Amino acid sequence: MKKRLTAFLLLAALLCAVLTGCGGGSADQTPAEKDPSTDAAPVANEITVGIANDLDDSLDPHKTVKAGTREVMFNVFEGLVKPTPDGDLTPAIAEDYTVSEDHLTYTFTLREGVKFHNGDPVTAEDVKYSIDRCADDSEGEPLVPAFLIIREVQVVDEKTVTITLTEPSNEFLSYLTAAILPAGYDGQDTAPIGTGPFKFVSRAAQDTIVLEKFDEYWGDPAYLDKVTFKIVENADSLMMSLQSGAIDLCNHLPTTQALQLSDDFYIVEGCMSLVQALYVNNAVAPFDDVRVRQALCYATDRQQIIDLAFDGYGSLVGSSMYPTLGKYFDDSLTDTYTYDTAKAKELLAEAGYPDGFDMTMTVPSNYPQHVDTAEVLAEQYKAVGINVEIIPVEWNSWISDVYVGRQYQTTVVGVDASAMTARAMLERFNSQAGNNFVNYQNDEYDALFQQAITCYDDAEQTALYKQMEKNLADNAANVYIQAPADLVAVRKGLEGFQFYPLYVMDLSTVRFAQ
Repeated sequence: MKKRLTAFLLLAALLCAVLTGCGGGSADQTPAEKDPSTDAAPVANEITVGIANDLDDSLDPHKTVKAGTREVMFNVFEGLVKPTPDGDLTPAIAEDYTVSEDHLTYTFTLREGVKFHNGDPVTAEDVKYSIDRCADDSEGEPLVPAFLIIREVQVVDEKTVTITLTEPSNEFLSYLTAAILPAGYDGQDTAPIGTGPFKFVSRAAQDTIVLEKFDEYWGDPAYLDKVTFKIVENADSLMMSLQSGAIDLCNHLPTTQALQLSDDFYIVEGCMSLVQALYVNNAVAPFDDVRVRQALCYATDRQQIIDLAFDGYGSLVGSSMYPTLGKYFDDSLTDTYTYDTAKAKELLAEAGYPDGFDMTMTVPSNYPQHVDTAEVLAEQYKAVGINVEIIPVEWNSWISDVYVGRQYQTTVVGVDASAMTARAMLERFNSQAGNNFVNYQNDEYDALFQQAITCYDDAEQTALYKQMEKNLADNAANVYIQAPADLVAVRKGLEGFQFYPLYVMDLSTVRFAQ
Protein backbone atom coordinates (compact mmCIF):
# COMPACT_ATOMS: atom_id res chain seq x y z
CA MET A 1 0.00 0.00 0.00
CA LYS A 2 2.75 2.44 0.98
CA LYS A 3 4.69 1.98 -2.26
CA ARG A 4 1.56 2.32 -4.41
CA LEU A 5 0.33 5.29 -2.39
CA THR A 6 3.66 7.09 -2.61
CA ALA A 7 3.88 6.54 -6.36
CA PHE A 8 0.40 7.93 -6.88
CA LEU A 9 0.99 10.98 -4.75
CA LEU A 10 4.20 11.81 -6.60
CA LEU A 11 2.40 11.46 -9.90
CA ALA A 12 -0.45 13.61 -8.67
CA ALA A 13 1.96 16.31 -7.57
CA LEU A 14 3.81 16.28 -10.90
CA LEU A 15 0.70 16.39 -13.05
CA CYS A 16 -1.35 18.66 -10.74
CA ALA A 17 -4.26 16.39 -11.57
CA VAL A 18 -7.19 15.14 -9.56
CA LEU A 19 -8.75 11.71 -9.86
CA THR A 20 -12.52 11.39 -10.03
CA GLY A 21 -14.23 8.55 -8.21
CA CYS A 22 -15.88 5.46 -9.63
CA GLY A 23 -17.18 4.27 -6.25
CA GLY A 24 -17.16 0.53 -6.67
CA GLY A 25 -13.60 -0.70 -7.13
CA SER A 26 -12.32 -2.23 -10.34
CA ALA A 27 -13.64 -5.63 -11.37
CA ASP A 28 -10.26 -7.30 -11.34
CA GLN A 29 -9.64 -6.15 -7.77
CA THR A 30 -12.92 -7.25 -6.22
CA PRO A 31 -12.17 -9.40 -3.16
CA ALA A 32 -13.20 -13.04 -3.36
CA GLU A 33 -16.86 -13.83 -2.86
CA LYS A 34 -18.03 -15.95 0.06
CA ASP A 35 -16.85 -19.49 -0.54
CA PRO A 36 -16.55 -21.51 2.65
CA SER A 37 -15.42 -25.07 2.16
CA THR A 38 -17.36 -28.03 3.43
CA ASP A 39 -14.49 -29.43 5.45
CA ALA A 40 -15.54 -30.92 8.77
CA ALA A 41 -14.65 -29.07 11.95
CA PRO A 42 -11.17 -29.84 13.28
CA VAL A 43 -10.62 -31.76 16.48
CA ALA A 44 -9.89 -28.50 18.29
CA ASN A 45 -13.09 -26.49 17.84
CA GLU A 46 -11.44 -23.10 18.28
CA ILE A 47 -10.18 -20.18 16.24
CA THR A 48 -7.77 -17.27 16.50
CA VAL A 49 -9.04 -13.79 15.60
CA GLY A 50 -6.68 -10.96 14.71
CA ILE A 51 -7.35 -7.51 16.18
CA ALA A 52 -5.39 -4.29 15.78
CA ASN A 53 -5.14 -3.09 19.37
CA ASP A 54 -5.08 -4.40 22.91
CA LEU A 55 -8.06 -4.22 25.25
CA ASP A 56 -6.03 -2.27 27.75
CA ASP A 57 -8.65 0.05 29.09
CA SER A 58 -11.13 -1.24 31.66
CA LEU A 59 -12.97 -4.41 30.67
CA ASP A 60 -15.88 -3.21 32.80
CA PRO A 61 -18.59 -2.71 30.14
CA HIS A 62 -20.03 0.31 31.93
CA LYS A 63 -16.66 2.10 31.92
CA THR A 64 -15.16 1.06 28.59
CA VAL A 65 -14.43 3.94 26.21
CA LYS A 66 -12.67 2.12 23.38
CA ALA A 67 -14.75 0.83 20.50
CA GLY A 68 -12.33 -2.08 20.06
CA THR A 69 -12.97 -3.22 23.62
CA ARG A 70 -16.74 -3.03 23.22
CA GLU A 71 -16.41 -4.93 19.94
CA VAL A 72 -14.74 -7.94 21.57
CA MET A 73 -16.61 -7.91 24.87
CA PHE A 74 -19.96 -7.93 23.04
CA ASN A 75 -19.54 -11.71 23.27
CA VAL A 76 -19.32 -11.62 27.07
CA PHE A 77 -22.07 -9.23 28.17
CA GLU A 78 -25.79 -8.79 27.64
CA GLY A 79 -28.49 -6.37 28.73
CA LEU A 80 -32.19 -6.70 29.37
CA VAL A 81 -32.46 -6.54 25.57
CA LYS A 82 -29.82 -6.97 22.88
CA PRO A 83 -29.37 -5.82 19.27
CA THR A 84 -29.92 -8.04 16.25
CA PRO A 85 -28.04 -7.96 12.92
CA ASP A 86 -31.16 -6.44 11.34
CA GLY A 87 -31.04 -3.43 13.65
CA ASP A 88 -33.88 -4.52 15.92
CA LEU A 89 -33.93 -5.21 19.65
CA THR A 90 -34.79 -8.61 21.04
CA PRO A 91 -35.38 -9.73 24.64
CA ALA A 92 -32.25 -11.07 26.36
CA ILE A 93 -32.01 -11.22 30.14
CA ALA A 94 -35.58 -9.94 30.19
CA GLU A 95 -38.00 -12.45 28.70
CA ASP A 96 -40.55 -9.73 28.02
CA TYR A 97 -41.59 -6.25 29.13
CA THR A 98 -44.56 -3.90 29.21
CA VAL A 99 -44.78 -0.10 29.07
CA SER A 100 -47.39 1.91 30.94
CA GLU A 101 -49.91 4.05 29.05
CA ASP A 102 -48.10 7.24 30.07
CA HIS A 103 -44.81 5.74 28.74
CA LEU A 104 -43.10 6.35 32.06
CA THR A 105 -42.93 2.89 33.63
CA TYR A 106 -41.23 -0.14 32.10
CA THR A 107 -41.89 -3.52 33.74
CA PHE A 108 -39.42 -6.28 32.93
CA THR A 109 -39.96 -9.97 33.59
CA LEU A 110 -36.62 -11.74 33.84
CA ARG A 111 -35.96 -14.90 31.90
CA GLU A 112 -35.76 -18.16 33.85
CA GLY A 113 -32.42 -19.91 33.99
CA VAL A 114 -30.08 -17.02 33.14
CA LYS A 115 -26.74 -17.42 34.89
CA PHE A 116 -23.63 -15.33 35.25
CA HIS A 117 -20.35 -16.87 34.17
CA ASN A 118 -19.52 -17.60 37.81
CA GLY A 119 -22.59 -19.85 37.99
CA ASP A 120 -24.78 -17.51 40.04
CA PRO A 121 -28.35 -16.94 38.83
CA VAL A 122 -29.27 -13.46 37.61
CA THR A 123 -31.70 -11.81 40.01
CA ALA A 124 -33.78 -8.66 40.02
CA GLU A 125 -31.29 -7.20 42.51
CA ASP A 126 -28.51 -7.62 39.92
CA VAL A 127 -30.61 -5.75 37.38
CA LYS A 128 -31.35 -2.91 39.80
CA TYR A 129 -27.66 -2.70 40.76
CA SER A 130 -26.56 -2.53 37.12
CA ILE A 131 -29.09 0.10 36.02
CA ASP A 132 -28.54 2.23 39.13
CA ARG A 133 -24.79 2.03 38.57
CA CYS A 134 -25.12 3.28 34.98
CA ALA A 135 -27.47 6.08 36.07
CA ASP A 136 -25.36 7.31 39.00
CA ASP A 137 -24.42 10.95 38.44
CA SER A 138 -22.94 11.62 41.87
CA GLU A 139 -19.49 12.16 40.36
CA GLY A 140 -20.61 14.10 37.29
CA GLU A 141 -21.99 12.68 34.04
CA PRO A 142 -23.49 9.19 34.52
CA LEU A 143 -21.94 6.18 32.81
CA VAL A 144 -24.98 6.12 30.49
CA PRO A 145 -26.12 9.74 30.03
CA ALA A 146 -29.47 8.57 28.61
CA PHE A 147 -30.25 7.16 32.07
CA LEU A 148 -30.47 10.64 33.58
CA ILE A 149 -34.24 10.43 33.07
CA ILE A 150 -34.55 7.40 35.37
CA ARG A 151 -36.51 8.34 38.48
CA GLU A 152 -36.43 4.96 40.21
CA VAL A 153 -35.57 1.30 39.71
CA GLN A 154 -37.65 -1.04 41.88
CA VAL A 155 -37.43 -4.76 42.58
CA VAL A 156 -40.99 -6.09 42.57
CA ASP A 157 -40.00 -9.70 43.17
CA GLU A 158 -37.15 -12.05 42.24
CA LYS A 159 -38.07 -11.98 38.56
CA THR A 160 -39.70 -8.57 38.12
CA VAL A 161 -38.14 -5.10 37.89
CA THR A 162 -39.77 -1.76 37.15
CA ILE A 163 -37.96 1.31 35.83
CA THR A 164 -39.80 4.62 36.18
CA LEU A 165 -38.77 7.64 34.12
CA THR A 166 -39.17 11.35 34.72
CA GLU A 167 -40.30 11.85 31.11
CA PRO A 168 -41.20 9.64 28.15
CA SER A 169 -38.41 8.58 25.79
CA ASN A 170 -38.81 6.48 22.67
CA GLU A 171 -35.05 5.79 22.73
CA PHE A 172 -34.86 4.49 26.28
CA LEU A 173 -35.20 0.82 25.40
CA SER A 174 -32.19 1.00 23.06
CA TYR A 175 -29.97 1.88 26.01
CA LEU A 176 -31.13 -1.15 27.98
CA THR A 177 -28.54 -3.11 26.03
CA ALA A 178 -26.33 -1.92 28.93
CA ALA A 179 -24.73 -4.97 30.53
CA ILE A 180 -26.32 -6.63 33.54
CA LEU A 181 -23.58 -7.43 36.07
CA PRO A 182 -23.52 -9.34 39.36
CA ALA A 183 -24.24 -7.00 42.25
CA GLY A 184 -21.30 -6.42 44.55
CA TYR A 185 -18.63 -7.97 42.31
CA ASP A 186 -15.68 -5.55 42.06
CA GLY A 187 -13.42 -7.37 39.61
CA GLN A 188 -14.99 -6.30 36.31
CA ASP A 189 -11.99 -4.16 35.29
CA THR A 190 -9.68 -7.13 34.88
CA ALA A 191 -11.76 -10.31 35.32
CA PRO A 192 -15.17 -9.50 33.85
CA ILE A 193 -18.27 -11.62 34.52
CA GLY A 194 -21.29 -11.39 32.27
CA THR A 195 -24.06 -13.60 30.92
CA GLY A 196 -23.10 -13.85 27.23
CA PRO A 197 -22.43 -16.93 25.09
CA PHE A 198 -18.69 -16.66 25.82
CA LYS A 199 -16.97 -16.19 29.16
CA PHE A 200 -13.73 -14.34 29.77
CA VAL A 201 -10.72 -16.54 30.54
CA SER A 202 -7.55 -14.47 30.38
CA ARG A 203 -5.71 -11.52 28.95
CA ALA A 204 -1.99 -11.22 28.28
CA ALA A 205 -1.08 -7.57 27.72
CA GLN A 206 -0.20 -6.76 24.09
CA ASP A 207 -0.63 -10.41 23.19
CA THR A 208 -3.96 -12.23 23.60
CA ILE A 209 -7.47 -12.22 25.03
CA VAL A 210 -9.04 -15.65 25.50
CA LEU A 211 -12.77 -16.43 25.65
CA GLU A 212 -14.41 -19.82 26.09
CA LYS A 213 -17.90 -21.07 25.36
CA PHE A 214 -20.26 -20.69 28.32
CA ASP A 215 -21.90 -24.08 28.64
CA GLU A 216 -24.75 -22.78 30.80
CA TYR A 217 -25.77 -19.99 28.44
CA TRP A 218 -29.54 -19.48 28.42
CA GLY A 219 -29.87 -18.99 24.65
CA ASP A 220 -28.53 -20.58 21.50
CA PRO A 221 -25.07 -21.84 22.46
CA ALA A 222 -21.95 -20.69 20.68
CA TYR A 223 -20.63 -23.15 18.09
CA LEU A 224 -16.97 -22.59 18.95
CA ASP A 225 -15.46 -23.87 22.18
CA LYS A 226 -12.73 -21.25 22.37
CA VAL A 227 -11.75 -17.96 20.72
CA THR A 228 -8.32 -16.41 21.11
CA PHE A 229 -7.98 -12.77 20.08
CA LYS A 230 -4.44 -12.10 18.93
CA ILE A 231 -3.24 -8.51 19.11
CA VAL A 232 -1.21 -7.63 16.01
CA GLU A 233 -0.78 -3.87 15.78
CA ASN A 234 1.61 -3.88 12.82
CA ALA A 235 -0.20 -4.24 9.49
CA ASP A 236 2.61 -6.22 7.84
CA SER A 237 2.79 -8.60 10.78
CA LEU A 238 -0.96 -9.07 10.62
CA MET A 239 -0.70 -10.04 6.96
CA MET A 240 2.06 -12.52 7.72
CA SER A 241 -0.04 -14.05 10.51
CA LEU A 242 -2.96 -14.50 8.13
CA GLN A 243 -0.84 -16.06 5.42
CA SER A 244 0.96 -18.37 7.81
CA GLY A 245 -2.26 -19.78 9.24
CA ALA A 246 -1.78 -18.26 12.69
CA ILE A 247 -5.03 -16.26 12.34
CA ASP A 248 -8.37 -17.62 11.16
CA LEU A 249 -10.49 -14.47 11.04
CA CYS A 250 -9.75 -10.76 10.90
CA ASN A 251 -12.16 -7.86 10.37
CA HIS A 252 -11.57 -4.24 9.34
CA LEU A 253 -8.98 -5.45 6.84
CA PRO A 254 -7.55 -2.80 4.48
CA THR A 255 -8.60 -3.50 0.90
CA THR A 256 -5.04 -3.86 -0.34
CA GLN A 257 -4.38 -6.59 2.20
CA ALA A 258 -7.66 -8.30 1.40
CA LEU A 259 -6.62 -8.50 -2.24
CA GLN A 260 -3.34 -10.18 -1.25
CA LEU A 261 -4.90 -13.04 0.68
CA SER A 262 -4.31 -16.58 -0.45
CA ASP A 263 -7.01 -18.97 -1.59
CA ASP A 264 -7.23 -20.22 2.00
CA PHE A 265 -9.52 -17.25 2.77
CA TYR A 266 -12.69 -15.67 1.52
CA ILE A 267 -13.91 -12.13 2.18
CA VAL A 268 -17.22 -11.07 3.71
CA GLU A 269 -18.04 -7.44 2.92
CA GLY A 270 -20.24 -5.16 5.00
CA CYS A 271 -20.41 -1.54 6.13
CA MET A 272 -18.20 -0.54 9.04
CA SER A 273 -20.55 1.07 11.54
CA LEU A 274 -18.63 4.27 12.11
CA VAL A 275 -17.83 7.61 10.51
CA GLN A 276 -14.28 8.22 9.36
CA ALA A 277 -13.40 11.91 9.34
CA LEU A 278 -10.66 14.40 9.87
CA TYR A 279 -11.77 15.29 13.40
CA VAL A 280 -10.84 18.87 14.23
CA ASN A 281 -10.11 20.48 17.58
CA ASN A 282 -12.57 23.37 17.31
CA ALA A 283 -11.02 25.13 20.32
CA VAL A 284 -7.54 25.52 18.80
CA ALA A 285 -6.53 28.23 16.31
CA PRO A 286 -6.88 28.39 13.37
CA PHE A 287 -9.59 25.70 13.58
CA ASP A 288 -11.73 27.81 15.91
CA ASP A 289 -12.66 29.78 12.76
CA VAL A 290 -15.53 28.15 10.87
CA ARG A 291 -14.14 29.51 7.59
CA VAL A 292 -10.93 27.55 8.09
CA ARG A 293 -12.84 24.35 8.81
CA GLN A 294 -15.02 24.92 5.76
CA ALA A 295 -11.91 25.53 3.67
CA LEU A 296 -10.58 22.14 4.76
CA CYS A 297 -13.84 20.57 3.61
CA TYR A 298 -13.60 22.19 0.18
CA ALA A 299 -9.93 21.19 -0.08
CA THR A 300 -10.77 17.52 0.56
CA ASP A 301 -11.44 15.20 -2.36
CA ARG A 302 -13.22 12.46 -0.45
CA GLN A 303 -13.80 10.21 -3.45
CA GLN A 304 -10.09 10.28 -4.21
CA ILE A 305 -9.44 9.06 -0.67
CA ILE A 306 -11.86 6.17 -1.14
CA ASP A 307 -10.46 5.31 -4.57
CA LEU A 308 -6.82 5.53 -3.57
CA ALA A 309 -6.65 4.36 0.03
CA PHE A 310 -9.64 1.99 -0.06
CA ASP A 311 -9.68 0.79 -3.68
CA GLY A 312 -13.12 2.28 -4.22
CA TYR A 313 -14.80 0.59 -1.25
CA GLY A 314 -16.72 2.89 1.12
CA SER A 315 -19.75 5.18 1.28
CA LEU A 316 -19.44 8.97 1.34
CA VAL A 317 -21.02 10.76 4.30
CA GLY A 318 -21.58 14.43 5.03
CA SER A 319 -22.07 14.45 8.78
CA SER A 320 -21.74 12.32 11.91
CA MET A 321 -24.12 9.55 10.86
CA TYR A 322 -23.50 6.33 8.94
CA PRO A 323 -25.91 4.64 6.48
CA THR A 324 -26.68 1.49 8.49
CA LEU A 325 -28.43 3.60 11.14
CA GLY A 326 -31.17 3.80 8.54
CA LYS A 327 -33.79 6.47 9.10
CA TYR A 328 -31.33 8.82 10.81
CA PHE A 329 -28.91 8.98 7.89
CA ASP A 330 -29.37 12.07 5.69
CA ASP A 331 -27.76 11.40 2.33
CA SER A 332 -28.54 14.96 1.15
CA LEU A 333 -25.72 16.22 3.39
CA THR A 334 -23.15 14.17 1.50
CA ASP A 335 -22.69 16.95 -1.06
CA THR A 336 -22.59 19.88 1.37
CA TYR A 337 -18.99 20.43 0.28
CA THR A 338 -17.74 19.52 -3.17
CA TYR A 339 -14.05 19.49 -4.01
CA ASP A 340 -13.24 23.13 -4.84
CA THR A 341 -9.72 24.43 -4.18
CA ALA A 342 -10.64 27.93 -5.40
CA LYS A 343 -13.41 28.17 -2.80
CA ALA A 344 -11.04 26.80 -0.15
CA LYS A 345 -8.43 29.48 -0.95
CA GLU A 346 -11.10 32.19 -0.87
CA LEU A 347 -12.23 31.14 2.60
CA LEU A 348 -8.66 30.90 3.87
CA ALA A 349 -7.98 34.44 2.62
CA GLU A 350 -11.13 35.73 4.36
CA ALA A 351 -9.94 34.08 7.58
CA GLY A 352 -6.54 35.77 7.31
CA TYR A 353 -4.53 32.90 5.83
CA PRO A 354 -4.06 33.82 2.15
CA ASP A 355 -0.86 31.78 2.01
CA GLY A 356 -2.20 28.87 4.03
CA PHE A 357 -0.65 27.61 7.28
CA ASP A 358 1.07 24.65 8.93
CA MET A 359 -0.94 22.02 10.80
CA THR A 360 -0.58 18.61 12.39
CA MET A 361 -2.58 15.38 12.05
CA THR A 362 -2.22 12.96 14.95
CA VAL A 363 -3.05 9.48 13.69
CA PRO A 364 -3.16 6.08 15.49
CA SER A 365 -0.38 4.13 13.79
CA ASN A 366 -2.01 0.72 14.28
CA TYR A 367 -4.82 1.63 11.87
CA PRO A 368 -3.21 1.73 8.40
CA GLN A 369 -6.43 2.90 6.75
CA HIS A 370 -6.40 6.07 8.86
CA VAL A 371 -2.69 6.60 8.23
CA ASP A 372 -3.24 6.19 4.48
CA THR A 373 -6.13 8.65 4.61
CA ALA A 374 -3.95 11.19 6.41
CA GLU A 375 -1.28 10.86 3.74
CA VAL A 376 -3.76 11.55 0.94
CA LEU A 377 -5.19 14.52 2.83
CA ALA A 378 -1.70 15.95 3.39
CA GLU A 379 -1.02 15.83 -0.35
CA GLN A 380 -4.40 17.33 -1.23
CA TYR A 381 -3.99 20.25 1.18
CA LYS A 382 -0.77 21.35 -0.50
CA ALA A 383 -2.95 22.69 -3.32
CA VAL A 384 -4.32 25.38 -0.99
CA GLY A 385 -1.08 26.18 0.81
CA ILE A 386 -1.64 24.02 3.90
CA ASN A 387 1.40 22.05 5.02
CA VAL A 388 0.61 18.98 7.08
CA GLU A 389 2.84 17.16 9.54
CA ILE A 390 1.53 13.66 10.21
CA ILE A 391 2.21 12.48 13.76
CA PRO A 392 1.77 8.70 14.11
CA VAL A 393 1.15 7.62 17.71
CA GLU A 394 0.45 4.39 19.56
CA TRP A 395 -3.21 3.74 20.35
CA ASN A 396 -2.76 4.31 24.08
CA SER A 397 -1.19 7.68 23.38
CA TRP A 398 -4.04 8.60 21.06
CA ILE A 399 -6.58 7.80 23.78
CA SER A 400 -4.72 9.72 26.51
CA ASP A 401 -3.52 12.72 24.50
CA VAL A 402 -6.21 13.20 21.86
CA TYR A 403 -9.44 11.64 23.12
CA VAL A 404 -9.04 12.41 26.82
CA GLY A 405 -6.44 15.19 26.92
CA ARG A 406 -7.60 16.96 23.73
CA GLN A 407 -4.00 17.96 23.06
CA TYR A 408 -4.05 17.93 19.27
CA GLN A 409 -5.00 19.96 16.20
CA THR A 410 -6.58 17.36 13.92
CA THR A 411 -6.81 13.57 13.83
CA VAL A 412 -8.04 10.90 11.43
CA VAL A 413 -10.08 8.16 13.12
CA GLY A 414 -13.49 6.52 13.02
CA VAL A 415 -16.23 7.29 15.55
CA ASP A 416 -18.98 4.78 16.30
CA ALA A 417 -22.27 4.58 18.21
CA SER A 418 -22.63 2.72 21.49
CA ALA A 419 -26.35 2.08 20.86
CA MET A 420 -28.62 1.92 17.82
CA THR A 421 -29.83 5.50 18.16
CA ALA A 422 -28.98 8.83 16.58
CA ARG A 423 -28.36 10.14 20.07
CA ALA A 424 -25.48 7.71 20.52
CA MET A 425 -23.70 9.29 17.54
CA LEU A 426 -24.65 12.93 18.04
CA GLU A 427 -24.59 13.43 21.80
CA ARG A 428 -20.79 13.69 21.84
CA PHE A 429 -20.93 17.07 20.05
CA ASN A 430 -23.13 18.64 22.73
CA SER A 431 -20.97 21.26 24.45
CA GLN A 432 -21.53 19.61 27.87
CA ALA A 433 -20.63 16.08 26.78
CA GLY A 434 -17.63 14.57 28.51
CA ASN A 435 -16.62 12.78 25.29
CA ASN A 436 -16.80 15.91 23.10
CA PHE A 437 -13.15 15.49 22.15
CA VAL A 438 -13.45 17.94 19.21
CA ASN A 439 -14.58 20.73 21.57
CA TYR A 440 -17.56 21.65 19.41
CA GLN A 441 -19.47 24.57 20.97
CA ASN A 442 -22.69 25.63 19.28
CA ASP A 443 -25.75 27.01 21.08
CA GLU A 444 -28.16 26.03 18.30
CA TYR A 445 -26.84 22.48 18.33
CA ASP A 446 -27.19 22.24 22.11
CA ALA A 447 -30.78 23.51 21.90
CA LEU A 448 -31.68 21.02 19.18
CA PHE A 449 -30.16 18.23 21.23
CA GLN A 450 -32.29 19.09 24.26
CA GLN A 451 -35.39 19.16 22.08
CA ALA A 452 -34.53 15.84 20.49
CA ILE A 453 -33.91 13.86 23.66
CA THR A 454 -37.16 15.09 25.23
CA CYS A 455 -39.27 14.47 22.13
CA TYR A 456 -41.45 11.35 22.17
CA ASP A 457 -42.83 11.55 18.63
CA ASP A 458 -40.51 9.41 16.51
CA ALA A 459 -40.88 11.33 13.25
CA GLU A 460 -40.40 14.69 14.96
CA GLN A 461 -37.40 13.41 16.89
CA THR A 462 -35.80 12.01 13.74
CA ALA A 463 -36.26 15.38 12.05
CA LEU A 464 -34.55 17.11 14.97
CA TYR A 465 -31.60 14.75 14.79
CA LYS A 466 -31.27 15.48 11.07
CA GLN A 467 -31.24 19.20 11.89
CA MET A 468 -28.36 18.47 14.26
CA GLU A 469 -26.53 16.63 11.49
CA LYS A 470 -27.04 19.60 9.18
CA ASN A 471 -25.71 21.91 11.88
CA LEU A 472 -22.51 19.83 12.07
CA ALA A 473 -22.18 19.87 8.30
CA ASP A 474 -22.91 23.58 7.79
CA ASN A 475 -20.47 24.57 10.53
CA ALA A 476 -17.87 22.05 9.37
CA ALA A 477 -17.48 20.66 12.86
CA ASN A 478 -15.24 18.05 11.22
CA VAL A 479 -14.20 17.06 7.72
CA TYR A 480 -16.52 14.12 7.12
CA ILE A 481 -15.24 11.49 4.70
CA GLN A 482 -16.93 8.09 4.68
CA ALA A 483 -18.45 5.06 6.33
CA PRO A 484 -15.72 2.60 5.35
CA ALA A 485 -16.47 -0.81 3.94
CA ASP A 486 -15.74 -3.58 6.41
CA LEU A 487 -13.81 -6.43 4.83
CA VAL A 488 -13.57 -9.54 6.98
CA ALA A 489 -11.08 -12.25 6.09
CA VAL A 490 -12.47 -15.67 7.00
CA ARG A 491 -10.55 -18.93 6.64
CA LYS A 492 -12.30 -21.38 4.36
CA GLY A 493 -14.12 -23.98 6.38
CA LEU A 494 -15.62 -21.30 8.67
CA GLU A 495 -19.03 -19.73 8.13
CA GLY A 496 -21.74 -17.75 9.91
CA PHE A 497 -20.11 -14.33 10.38
CA GLN A 498 -22.75 -11.57 10.66
CA PHE A 499 -22.63 -7.77 10.52
CA TYR A 500 -24.51 -5.47 12.91
CA PRO A 501 -25.39 -1.77 12.62
CA LEU A 502 -23.06 -1.36 15.60
CA TYR A 503 -19.29 -1.72 15.96
CA VAL A 504 -19.42 -5.24 17.40
CA MET A 505 -18.10 -8.68 16.51
CA ASP A 506 -20.50 -11.53 17.29
CA LEU A 507 -18.61 -14.83 17.27
CA SER A 508 -21.45 -16.92 18.68
CA THR A 509 -22.70 -17.67 15.16
CA VAL A 510 -19.30 -18.47 13.63
CA ARG A 511 -18.79 -22.19 13.09
CA PHE A 512 -16.91 -24.79 11.11
CA ALA A 513 -18.92 -25.96 8.12
CA GLN A 514 -20.21 -29.51 8.39
